[in-house]
Amino acid sequence: MSPLIDEPAISLLVRKHDEPGIEIRVNFGVFAGRYVTPAEIDELAVALRDLLPSFAILSEERHEFGGAVEASVHQVVVEVPQENAGAAPEILAEQIVLAANGWALECIASRHGAGDL
Repeated sequence: MSPLIDEPAISLLVRKHDEPGIEIRVNFGVFAGRYVTPAEIDELAVALRDLLPSFAILSEERHEFGGAVEASVHQVVVEVPQENAGAAPEILAEQIVLAANGWALECIASRHGAGDL
């Protein structure tokens, strides 16, 4: 029998990871009380297309453990490759944060009515 190396890997060790030039985390689950939908991710992508030539959007359920503490949160993460962060990444990051905040508030309001957060 051949070793599992010949089989497609389920788990992989990543020794080197390319850091994004900009990473924005949206605490979606904390404020929305639910997971983001694929359609909502598409809406965020539309909102960001005018700002960025290339980016990734991740929807993640994050579980953190330590001692007697356990936390679970749902976040939406926008990653911009270093080559697309530009000469003024701080300004671009601020624009992304503003766009993501507006998007998140629209998502929350569409499900919860027009109440204040």
